[in-house]
Amino acid sequence: MMTLSIEAFHGEHCETTATGTLLKQLDIELSEPMLFGLGEGLGFIFWKMKTMSFPFIGGRVKTDLLTQNIAKNLNLNLSVKETSSKQKAWDNVKQHLDQGEVVGLKLDCFHLDYFSNPIHFAGHYVAIYGYDEESAYLIDTVQQGVRVKASLENLTKARAEKGPMSSKSLHYTINRSGRSFELSSAIITAIRNNAIDFLNPPIANVGYKGIEKTSSEIIKWYKTSNNIESEFRISGMMMEKAGTGGALFRNLYRDFLKESYQLLGLDTLRLAYEDFVEIAALWTSIANLFEQVSRTKDFVYIEQASAILRSLAEKEKKAMELLSKL
Repeated sequence: MMTLSIEAFHGEHCETTATGTLLKQLDIELSEPMLFGLGEGLGFIFWKMKTMSFPFIGGRVKTDLLTQNIAKNLNLNLSVKETSSKQKAWDNVKQHLDQGEVVGLKLDCFHLDYFSNPIHFAGHYVAIYGYDEESAYLIDTVQQGVRVKASLENLTKARAEKGPMSSKSLHYTINRSGRSFELSSAIITAIRNNAIDFLNPPIANVGYKGIEKTSSEIIKWYKTSNNIESEFRISGMMMEKAGTGGALFRNLYRDFLKESYQLLGLDTLRLAYEDFVEIAALWTSIANLFEQVSRTKDFVYIEQASAILRSLAEKEKKAMELLSKL
């Protein structure tokens, strides 16, 4: 048995939890909202493919980008590797562990032994800090138990799974570059970058335009759904509880803006924080309405959610316009 003596990061979102654990090994101690903000993490996507049983509603930037942005804004070296060879994938990770280095993994949580309600989601992240002949020792979110373990066989399956958001057994490590970072300037850069990106979506189902599109798409979804009870229950749960920090990542960004205001004292940050207090609460109400739809199948709750989404598109646009001027 080989386990590294590390301090686990206690987080609600998988990628900030995994990356936060790697940063702790470098003695970089930042809160989860701060990591999410420095990762330029706030986003939105409404994604529906023919192969998907129901749409995916996401509230953050694309998978992999969050950690890339954190490393960039903190002047750290990020090394990311993929391979289609299952044996090489494990050998690469084992080599880092044997050298005393914690490793971040991207995988499909469906195969992880400790997930009580497994669904296929290939954009899940964990940190691995040890192994024995049968098991891998992992750090996952608070909801999943923080220090957990999975069989090596299931870990291999999880890492190699194909499908939406999947990678080829992706693993990553983070090291210092020799260049220091100034947190205040990193915060301003990250906020400005995030706001500009959010306000200029490349396609209509992303950013604030995506939120507006979702307001009409959920009506179509309701009318064509084969299983209203299951689909809206799962979607509402994923919005509010599945590692997102609640309220489609808006809680994390709200708290990031509050912490940034406390550090920098800029009125723009205070005003945007107040906007996101309201925005986050509205996203929670949408998750609750999805739960009501699941229980009652009553279209009135979809109409209410649709109206709130139209309002949210405008509110988030205005808040990010404010932040883009920092």
